[in-house]
This record gives sequence, structure tokens and C-alpha cells, in this order.
Amino acid sequence: MTLPIYEIENGIIDALKQTNRLVLQAPTGSGKSTQVPQMLLNHGLLGNGQLVVLQPRRLATRLLASRVARELRVELGKEVGYQIRFENMTTPRTRIKFETEGILLRQMLESPELDGIQAIIFDEFHKRHLYGDITLARALDIQEQRRSDLLIIVMSATLDAAILEKYLRPSAVLKSEGRTFPVDVDYLQRSSSAHSPEVWDMAADAFAKHRPPEGDVLVFMPGGYEINRTIEAIRRRPESRGYLVLPLHGELPPREQDAAVATYDQAKIVVATNVAETSITIEGVRLVIDSGLARVPRYDPNRGINTLLVERISQASADQRMGRAGRTAAGVCVRLWSKTEHEQRPQRDLPEIKRLDLSEVILTLKAAGVSDLSNFRWLDAPDPKALQHAQTLLVDLGALKQDGDASVITNLGRRMLAFPLHPRYARMLLAAQQFGCVYEACLVAALTQGRDLLMRNANREAISAREDLFGSDNHTSDFSVLIRAWEFAVENHFRVDVLNKVGFHAITARQVGPLLEQFLRIAKEEGLDIQRRKSDEAALRKCILIGFSDRVARRLDDSTFRCELVHKRRGELARESVVRNSPLFVAAEVREIGRHGGDVNTIVSLATAIERDWLTEMFPADVQSDRQATFNPVTRKVDAADVVRFRDLILSSVEVEPPTDLAASLLADEIVAGRLQVTSWDHAVEQWIRRLNLLARSCPDLQLPPLLEDDRRHILEQFCLGATSYKDIKTRDVKPVVKSWLSPAARELVDKYAPERVTLSNNRTPKVMYEDETPPYISMRIQELFGVTQIPAIAMGRIQLSIHILAPSMRPVQVTRDLAGFWRDHYPGIKSELQRKYPKHEWR
Repeated sequence: MTLPIYEIENGIIDALKQTNRLVLQAPTGSGKSTQVPQMLLNHGLLGNGQLVVLQPRRLATRLLASRVARELRVELGKEVGYQIRFENMTTPRTRIKFETEGILLRQMLESPELDGIQAIIFDEFHKRHLYGDITLARALDIQEQRRSDLLIIVMSATLDAAILEKYLRPSAVLKSEGRTFPVDVDYLQRSSSAHSPEVWDMAADAFAKHRPPEGDVLVFMPGGYEINRTIEAIRRRPESRGYLVLPLHGELPPREQDAAVATYDQAKIVVATNVAETSITIEGVRLVIDSGLARVPRYDPNRGINTLLVERISQASADQRMGRAGRTAAGVCVRLWSKTEHEQRPQRDLPEIKRLDLSEVILTLKAAGVSDLSNFRWLDAPDPKALQHAQTLLVDLGALKQDGDASVITNLGRRMLAFPLHPRYARMLLAAQQFGCVYEACLVAALTQGRDLLMRNANREAISAREDLFGSDNHTSDFSVLIRAWEFAVENHFRVDVLNKVGFHAITARQVGPLLEQFLRIAKEEGLDIQRRKSDEAALRKCILIGFSDRVARRLDDSTFRCELVHKRRGELARESVVRNSPLFVAAEVREIGRHGGDVNTIVSLATAIERDWLTEMFPADVQSDRQATFNPVTRKVDAADVVRFRDLILSSVEVEPPTDLAASLLADEIVAGRLQVTSWDHAVEQWIRRLNLLARSCPDLQLPPLLEDDRRHILEQFCLGATSYKDIKTRDVKPVVKSWLSPAARELVDKYAPERVTLSNNRTPKVMYEDETPPYISMRIQELFGVTQIPAIAMGRIQLSIHILAPSMRPVQVTRDLAGFWRDHYPGIKSELQRKYPKHEWR
């Protein structure tokens, strides 16, 4: 009752009695996550219904439910419970139910009116998780159309209340100022660089410098690897004596998570991911050390790759982390970046709807009757490319079908929704009925829903023990190794000491069994045959292919792990994969992972070997054969091959002799682009083309076809016909090919009416210069023109040539078409000037 949120308890209750929508802004540590649910219960606002409190993270969901149950002195799972994916700790009598957002979205499908639910709290909404946005939109629709009595409360510490108020209008808005204590913020003096110390060493230095005289320490790191290195670095410091040093992240078993938030007689240092940023309150923290980093999941719709890169957190997240130090007393927050860098960070985090795979949520929306996704009630609309990619995948899986410009859910898609899985795995489970391996498919799905069963950084002894246990060859799928590993864990009763020796996570192995039972139960309800029986070895692999057909990959060579996938993606097969000798496989995981130092690696993993014939068998329309030719810029030759593709992935390529027409076309392209030179295409050739085009323009009655830019491309193809390399055409004469554009009779007309030379009255025969933009002309020195008073005309007398009159130095002194006028009006003056410069030349 001493928590700051109780200062506005009456305002909360009064607002909810007057309106069914409330936006509640309250700072970190004010008690809103645990106390507001109890207020609604105690003041009778729930009636006989249930309160659902939505949380963006599974860890917070469980810990908050445990705390509220303790405060109400009830058994967890009875009056107060929680439900996360694959785990349900509730009964029909549960009044306050904490759950993750995706759970409620599925409930909305089963119960469109949300029977039995009286109120929904969207907690920590500023995190803008994908399912939070979608579930809020659907809840508003249900409230407006069917359940006007449904209460909707949106809570957060740092949300943009103005935007949310507009979205929820009409709604009440309340704000709790809280009673946080002042927190001094310390920045690095210099901006980070490639030469900066490792972030865990910087954190250990900050702890040694700012160690509080009393109270606990909270250190934020981006992931489990960095957390372990930070714990090692801090423990090496003498200042850490007397402290408990504990990790906290979502992959830890519940017992270790509980240990991190428990209260002890001695001070503790908790090194956590951003799971400790909100919802979970660690009492007594006086010092926060913030790396300013988080591993942020993103989905690239252009490449179809999931990324998990270390990124800089936003200013809002940094403020959330800072607030953890001012919960019970004045504190200090050390930010391991400079003040300048802080000002350059984004104000808020990018909503998940703009950076995650949308296929599962879109399938759910389609099942709920949302036909036009572009007009859905988005708080922030997703990237159109991400929407399109998700719908394309669902169409490929058979979950959706095109109906005009829209897509609608199929019966298969509705059946897929029965499984709380990504549509890929749901499709795989349904396909398993056809191939008689439903049990095995359910086991594969169960093995992939949590933390990796195999330790990625196992020591040599563990890896050697694994190979002795399973062998290192003759495996056709990484899933077969996981299945055998889980069976080994079951045989050894999940003993931690035994499983550690072979590099298996005992906790993960224990979690597989309940998931398997759940999937088998759903499969049975869907009418699938779940009996485990000996099936064709290839059956399970075919099912995996059906679920992941856009992840078909081909090894590029035998000496490396490089591979190419459908959609022109490239990656590297995980080195621990057992299908490294298979030329063709399908990958259940394609992800981009940030490495220490800023490098990014695209890893292809959970691979299953497939046969090429299966692609033709199951996707006949997607396998195509054609002959492909390309110009090799190194050898300057045309290479050709008979190519077989699955979609846009080349499955095989056999070299053949290039088709003559295709080779000629490619060589012509290189010539047009200027990358190859035809030495015989010289000035004389260009002059002939200009002569022809002049006649075609000025004497249309001759009916001569002009030779235009597009025609040059055609002529070059004719010139290259029969050649497959630059060597073949380098010394060829192009003139005969160019002149073959005209018949012999037409060529005679060109020579007659657009001659290469003309004859003057003094019997001299100057060459005519033809240009594209200016009239044709001749050039002669003055001495060569003595006695000539007329300039010939060409093109059947329709075009008068101009003459460029040159000095003895060959420099022009006059351009004219009236030679008689030149001699009469201009020559006397020019003569007197030039005679002084060139006295040895004849002057008349």
C-alpha cells in the first residue's frame, strides 16, 4: 500500500467506472504491474469475470504472477496464475491471469466475444511487441462491436500518451508521478571506437570505480555470452568480494531466474539482459551499469532472413534502465557511452511490427475474418514488403489462397492454426499424416521451440563424446541428431552430470517431453494418426521440405561450407551440421548473427538432406530447365550451360556449346556497351551510314531504309553470328555486313546521290564530310579553288554542299555556299592578310 501507484488508486477506479478505456502512465517501480490488477479485483470491477494481464516477456509473466499470488496469499495457479506458450498454470477459477500477448490473440479466435474475461491490461505497452499491437486492435474491435462492458487498460512507463490517446479515443488518461529518487548519470568522456576496451571490461571498471557503499548493482548486457564474460570480469576484481554475482536472462531455468530477483542478507550484482528493463523489479539497486546494447531480433523481408544483431538501445530504454537505480534510494547510473553518442540515439525503439516476421500473426488475422490487411486497425502499419512476403509464404504453404486482389484463409490454414507454432512447422505436422510420421514430426517441432538442446560452445571432450554416441557420418538430418540426443537424455533420466559430458542442456531436454505431449494431443484432436511406427527414412525429410521449401539450399563447393539458397541468398552451413557432405538440403533456420567486432555472418542451420527428385515430385511447377548463356569478361568468351532450377536456385549446370544466335546477341551487347571494340567499324563505316540516312531523309521518293540506332544492334548481331569469343570477331571486316543493309541497286543510289567525293570544275575531287546534325561539306585550301565559282549539289540536287575554305595552314578562314560571292566580296581582304603570312604560296 506504500507504493506510489496507490496515490492515484481512486482516480483509476473512478475512471474505469465512467469509461471502458484507460491509458495509465506510471514510472518504473511504481507498482503498476502488480498492484493495479489487485485494485480491480478488490474494488469489484471484475464482477465474476477474469482479468487478463498481458506481458511482452515470458520471464516477467511468470515472476509477476508469482509475486501477486504471494501478496494475495494464494497458491500460484489457482486464484492467480499465468499462461505462456506451452505452459498453462491456471484453472477455470483463476481471477487474475498473467499471460503473453500471443496467447490472448489465439483466445480471440476460439471465443470471439472473450467469454469470461472482464478486463484486459496491456502492461509495458511501450515495448511495442508485435502481438501487443495486434491484440490491442482486436480487443478494441471486440469492445466496440460485441462487448461494451469489456475494460481495456494500457499501461507503461514511457509510452507516448498523446498518440495512444488518439488511437484509443474516447479514453481516460491518468499519470502517476511516482516517488523515484534522484539518479546521477555518468557518461564516458570519449566516444567509443574500434580501440575501446571490451564492454565487459568497461563494466567491471565502472563497478570498481562506482561501487556503492550499500545496496545492489544491476548491469545490463546484450546477451548470455556478454553476461558470462561480465561476471568473469567482475569476479576478478577485488571490489567484488562479499557480493553475490548472478545472471538473469530468459534462457535460464526458473530456479536461477528466481535467484536473481530474490532478497539476500548480502549485496548482489545482477548481470541481466533488457528483460530487467521493465516489469521485473530488483529491490535495493543503487548502481546501474548500462552497456547501452541489446540483441534485437529483426526480419529482413527482402532476403527472408531472421537477424539477431547487437544494437544500440534508444534513449527511452536507457531512461528505463537508469530508473532502476532510483527505486528505493538515490543512485548512480553509469552509461558506457558518451553524452554526444547518447544524443544521437533514437528517441524510442522501433515497434516490432516493423521488424519481425508477420506470417503467423497474418494467418491469425485472416482466420479472424480480416480480409483487407491494408485497412486493418494498425497503430503503426508494417512495411508493405513484409506484409507481401508473409502472405506469399502462407500461399506457398497452402494456408492462404488468392481471391482476386486479396488472399483468404484455406481449410488447411485453419487446421494449421490448431498448433501454437510458426506456420512452417504447423504445415509440416499436417503433411506428416500423408507420410506416416506424425509422431516424429511432433518431436521435431518440440525440439525446436526452446533453447538449443546441443551446447554451441561445448568443449572438445563433449564433442568427442557426442561423436562416439551418434557417429559423425551417415546422418541425413540435423534433426535426427537432436532426436537421438533427446532419447539419450530420457534414457539417462535427464541427469545433469551425464548430459553435461556430451554437451546437452538438461533443462531444455526436460522441456521437450511436455511439448511433445501437447503437440501429439492436438494432432490427435485434428484426426492425425499419432502412433509411432517404423516409417520410410525419407518420410520425415519430405515433411520438413514441405514446410521449408523456400529454404532449399545447394552447396557451392566441397571445400567450404558456403551455400546458395532460393531467392538468391547466400550463407554458410553451420559447421556442426551433420549434412555437410550433402550437395542439396533444406534449412529450417537461416539467420544473421552479429559477431564480436561488428562482423555479420549468415548461418544456415538445422539442415536436412533432400533428393533432387523430391522437388520434381512435390513442386513440379517450380522445377524448370533452360539453356543459359553468359559472357565471361575474363576469358572474353560466351559460356553456355543447360541449367535446371528450383524456383531461382540453380540445381545443376552442364556446359554445352553456346547457341550461335545467343552467342551473337551477347557479343553484340558487349560491343554496344563499349566493353569490346570492333576495329573495322571505322570512320568510313560511319560516313556510309550518314550518307544513307541523309538520302532517306531528303529523298523519300528513293524509298531507302534509314539505318537507326536500334538497327546498329541488329547489324552487330549479324556481324557476330558464328562467333563465340572476342577473338573470333576482332579481325573481321564489318563493312560488308553494314552495306548488306541495302540491296545492290540501293547501294548504287547511295553512291550516285550521296557520293563519297564530288568533282569540281578544276577536276579536283574533294571528299564529302557527312554529319548527323549539320549539312554535308567539303574542305579545300584557297589555292585548290582558284578558278572554281560553283559548289556541287547532292541528293538529286536538293542539298547544296557548303565549303570550308582553308588557309595554307589548313585553318578555316571562311565557310560558305556562295563561292562566287566569296571571290568577289571576301577574298581581296583575306588575300592581303594571308599573303603577308604565306608569301611563298600562289596568290591570284
